[in-house]
Amino acid sequence: MKQRSWSRRQALKGLVLGAGAAAAPAWVQALSERALATSHPHGPASAPVQTEDWAPRFLTGPQNRTVEALSDLIIPETDTPGAKAARVTRFIDLVLAESDPLPQQEFRRGLKWLDERCRELFGSDFADCPQRQQIAMLTILSSPQNRSLDDQPGVEFFQAVKSLTVTGYYTSEIGIYEELGEGELFFEGYAGCTHPEHQKS
Repeated sequence: MKQRSWSRRQALKGLVLGAGAAAAPAWVQALSERALATSHPHGPASAPVQTEDWAPRFLTGPQNRTVEALSDLIIPETDTPGAKAARVTRFIDLVLAESDPLPQQEFRRGLKWLDERCRELFGSDFADCPQRQQIAMLTILSSPQNRSLDDQPGVEFFQAVKSLTVTGYYTSEIGIYEELGEGELFFEGYAGCTHPEHQKS
């Protein structure tokens, strides 16, 4: 990783573009830009107040559970806390709640597609599948060899979730201070999911 004296916002753009936003459709890029605008320039993301009685503004309960499972697969807990501990889903819900109708509609469409596809393949909604099946599904969606038009809604949706997860995580206190250290961002890019099976060759 090469160190540069980028501003934090420039570094975040590098992270998001590394997660696939550059080649993403317009609605995914719109969500990425909204996420960058929502993130606070000093310290943690401008997420809702961290209370135990928090409830999503945009996502339904089951949808929030799906997004939480996805984000935790993209940035799992290792020697530092992952996306779940950073409460990335709260950031994602805030971004979606403040987005335009088209990205909102497409995101909901992606959630619906993901559950329907998982029911076809595994007999359960994504959040109810064992982790090995969830990883298998995400491997399909992130494979550069996947040219299936039937899978395109899922591919685009996964691009959106990766971008939002990366931004949400690296603008949280955990992402800034525990993962990166010293509150600085020095990455040229971030590939998104940390599972080897999801990396593009």
